[in-house]
Amino acid sequence: MRRQKFLFATLFIAICALSTGATGQNNPKTAATWPTKPLRIVVGFPGGSSPDLTARALAEPLSKALGQPVIVENRVGAAGNIAADFVAKATDNHTLGLMINGNMTIAKLLNPQLPYDPLQDLKPVSLIGTSPLVLVAPAHAAGATARDVLANARNAGNTWNYGTPGVGTVGHLGMELLKSRAGVAPVHVPYSGYPQVATAMVSGDLQLALLPPALAMAQIRAGKLRAIGMTASVRSTLVPDIPSLSEAGVRDFNLEIWNAVAAPNSMPPAVVARLSALVSEIVRTPEMRQKLFQQGWNAVGTSAQGLANRIQADTVVLGGIIASQRITVE
Repeated sequence: MRRQKFLFATLFIAICALSTGATGQNNPKTAATWPTKPLRIVVGFPGGSSPDLTARALAEPLSKALGQPVIVENRVGAAGNIAADFVAKATDNHTLGLMINGNMTIAKLLNPQLPYDPLQDLKPVSLIGTSPLVLVAPAHAAGATARDVLANARNAGNTWNYGTPGVGTVGHLGMELLKSRAGVAPVHVPYSGYPQVATAMVSGDLQLALLPPALAMAQIRAGKLRAIGMTASVRSTLVPDIPSLSEAGVRDFNLEIWNAVAAPNSMPPAVVARLSALVSEIVRTPEMRQKLFQQGWNAVGTSAQGLANRIQADTVVLGGIIASQRITVE
């Protein structure tokens, strides 16, 4: 209980700092003379991964807008936190990060020893894309409807397993939230990534998992997996044929993965404001919307404050799951 109170006290202080930082005073002169050299977008995942593809799609139009080369640099490891730490410590005013929501929200709550604090050491720039997850089961899962499958899961208790790409990931926290909302109790089995989770389910080692739509639909269309529902209150335009979990009787369940651009806390507010305006404008163009949609994202493109608001909301929800379930990552 003391640890939970400490976590939420720390979270409250950090959120206040985040809100203040996102609306700092701008210096037009600083922004007008920036950038003075090539920029780099640091990505914490390998080439060909979703964050990498998004960063590369953004790099070309951002380079044209700024008149400087924009280079994508992959620093892989620790679920993106190695790259996030590198960005947080950058002082050259020309380093950005393309990050997933875990790197910008709950990383420090999961691991207090993490060398950076996302709510204090990173400045929000713009939310890029969002996507709900798909709750899937093996293609042969018993039950005619999604309600039937969830009823079978409740009856199975802890004899069922669910897979995730690791402890503390959104897939993990989302399933723990689902357990409390739907009254199911499958046992967590972590894997090294979403593709490995899908493979394990196809082979019969898992009974449930939350997968990104692009990966899930490939397996569903191949007849290897079965869609149970989307982690959203309404159907998603990404996969409109899949019902929301609320249609299967699961209430108060709305969860998305997302990616965003962040800057080091050392970057001047005027530069962050200029970046935010450019990035959000690029993301909302028809060309970028189409690219993101093909990658499995609903394009958003927000102000820095818009991203800060999303970070605050998600940190509270996911932080609550971390505290209640005492989830830690060493």
